[in-house]
Amino acid sequence: MTATWAQYAHYNRLANQHLYEACARLSDAERRRDLGAFFKSVHGTLNHLVLGDRIWMTRFEGGEHPSTNLGAILFDSFDELRTARIETDQRIEAFFGALPTGFLERSLSYVNNAGFKSTDPASVIVPHFFNHQTHHRAQVHTLLSQMGHDPPVLDLHRVLRPNPA
Repeated sequence: MTATWAQYAHYNRLANQHLYEACARLSDAERRRDLGAFFKSVHGTLNHLVLGDRIWMTRFEGGEHPSTNLGAILFDSFDELRTARIETDQRIEAFFGALPTGFLERSLSYVNNAGFKSTDPASVIVPHFFNHQTHHRAQVHTLLSQMGHDPPVLDLHRVLRPNPA
C-alpha cells in the first residue's frame, strides 16, 4: 500500500503544478475575486490547501500544529504562495515516498481546529488528506471555468501518463 500513497503524493505535486500554471495566467484581481466559493476566491482556496497540507504533514511527522483559521491567508503574494506550494509538495512526496514503518497501521491523535481532541486511524486520515486536496483543486478548477479560463486536465491517469496526449 505504501507505493500507492507515494503515487498519490507524486500525482498531487504534478496536479498542483498544472493548476498553479493555469492560475499564474490570471490577473491578481481575478485570483482574489470573491466568486462565492467556500474560501471565496482562487487565492483563498489555494491558501487553504497549503495550510491544510501543512497541518496534516506536521501531524503525520509527529508534531502538533496550532489551531488556526482555516481561511487564513498565509501568503498574500501569489509568487510566495506558489513557492510554499512547491515546498509543501516536496515535503509530502518525500514523506510518502519513504513512509515510516508501521505508519499506516497507527492512529493519530490531534486537536482539530474546533478545539476537539480526536484520534483517527491513519487508514482513514491518509485517504482524507489526498481527497481533501482533490476536492479543493476541483473548486479552483470550477472557479477558472466560471471566469472563462481553460482549467487544466487534472485526471490522475492523464497527469501521471508518461507522454501526455
